[in-house]
Amino acid sequence: MQYTPLEASSHREAPLIADDPLADNTDVYAFKDPNNSERIILIADYIPFQLAQGGPNYYTFGENIRYEIHVKNNASTTGDDIVYRFTFTRTNGDPTTFFNVRLGAQNLKTTYTCEKIVAGGTPVTIVSNGVVPAYNIGPRSVNTGVGLAQASYTAYRQGAVTNASGGGGEQVFCGSSDDPFYVDLGAIFDLAGLRANRGARDGLAKYNVHSIALSIPVATLQKSGQPASAAANILDGNYVIGVWASASRPAMRTLNGGTTGTTSTSGTYTQVSRLGMPLLNEAINPIGAKDAWNRTTPYNEAAVTDDYLSNPELGLYMADNTPVNGAAPKPTGQTYFGEAVPALSALRIQTKSLGAFDFRNGAAGLSGLTSAQRANTVFADPTFGPYLLVAGKPRSVDIKPIFHTGVPNIAPYQLATGKNGNPLAAGKPFINNFLPTLGDMLRLNMAVPATPRNSPDFSNQGLLAAAVLGITDPRYNGSTALQNIPNMDGFPNGRRLEDEVVKIELQAVSGAVLAAIGLWYDDYTPGTSPSPATSQLKGVLNFTAGVEKNDTTFSASFPYVQTPWQGMRVRR
Repeated sequence: MQYTPLEASSHREAPLIADDPLADNTDVYAFKDPNNSERIILIADYIPFQLAQGGPNYYTFGENIRYEIHVKNNASTTGDDIVYRFTFTRTNGDPTTFFNVRLGAQNLKTTYTCEKIVAGGTPVTIVSNGVVPAYNIGPRSVNTGVGLAQASYTAYRQGAVTNASGGGGEQVFCGSSDDPFYVDLGAIFDLAGLRANRGARDGLAKYNVHSIALSIPVATLQKSGQPASAAANILDGNYVIGVWASASRPAMRTLNGGTTGTTSTSGTYTQVSRLGMPLLNEAINPIGAKDAWNRTTPYNEAAVTDDYLSNPELGLYMADNTPVNGAAPKPTGQTYFGEAVPALSALRIQTKSLGAFDFRNGAAGLSGLTSAQRANTVFADPTFGPYLLVAGKPRSVDIKPIFHTGVPNIAPYQLATGKNGNPLAAGKPFINNFLPTLGDMLRLNMAVPATPRNSPDFSNQGLLAAAVLGITDPRYNGSTALQNIPNMDGFPNGRRLEDEVVKIELQAVSGAVLAAIGLWYDDYTPGTSPSPATSQLKGVLNFTAGVEKNDTTFSASFPYVQTPWQGMRVRR
């Protein structure tokens, strides 16, 4: 008999994740349903790098794991406001064969229970005996009478979508899908040696994951039970939610000896993986902090991770150690490594924006603003002003709030349109996902309309694409009035399946959000340069991380994640 205490794991970026891939939360998505303005889609993916042909024991959700999707909708309450908890059970449908599927039965069939917990109350079962579709093994296993005798795997999988009970109006899907995330993993982790023009490769192409997907009415998620149609406007702050996902296991696992080979668990459930905003634990937290971060919740981690966001390590590779092209002298004692990472050469952070403001790691940023300059901005707030303006931590003004508070529709966090050269003035609204519960969550304003996926304005550049339209497009830059700018529903206001989060986050670290609100790049000189759309800004906007889209399409209806790759036909 052996007792093994559980350790933490996460999105394969934490050192201990290799011990427990079934509990590995890979991605979280939250977006307005493009087919229904009164519904929100929440998706949490688990179990990374699934080979479609990985039999005979194909991937499935694990037993003795609590998979949970957490929702925060009220900053005045403590902890989660809604939790959807999923637990899975495996049974042998045909223990006489080594095939996973034969004669209409599965050798390993997975079912699930979904419980809903509101305001920390008693869990209420809203789905019992939900079915996880069999893996997409191949045409004999799926389509013939020797197997499942299904006309198509896609239709069979769609039949697993379940309407929940309990009056919340939720629809639920649990099953395998194409991994919707896309990135040149080999290049990005080779010290950001991106190969945009020399054979970039999607490191997740033709891999599957397991998805938990929820379609939920806005009124079920909104803190007062109000539908989207009741919102005061498309940036109504009462419709902001924060979303994160986790996996927890019992604290003790016992491996029994003898001929049974069984395993039993005991003890309280311990969180071993979590995820909100993409890439925070992967590319922001240092290795020594990753496992501890996975054990915490968004409600008790901000004090530790604030500093990682305020001086992100990636910022060290977006500044040159030897100032060039008129850059300001670097802060005393600070070392940068931009020269060693040529693939990020287009992403040089502002060193003297408007002739005065340096946002490189360790610099002053906006921390030196006077009380008169802070007036009529969020920086004047006695709580959030000191949180956002920290000497020597310049990205506390943009990167930190994106991850830890959301961004309010308050000056200076409005587009440069209408500011007349003063970045601290009121401008054109384009975001409000402010939910001041300090900590990492994927924040979404549910009042913002979805951008139709067939619109010529749809862009997987998310909120940065909305900013470009709001500043440059005559349809939107003629006034500071609130308008529905396409892609206001994109990352980091929630996260759509299509959104190219790697590129967006790299551009954000390079200062793109600062530029959007009027803190332009170094090659813009007020009163001299003809336009803020300088060569440096264009270089940032045209930057590519090498892989521009997913390796397949997305479904046009819920659960939106695409049918998983088939084991018989996939080629790597």
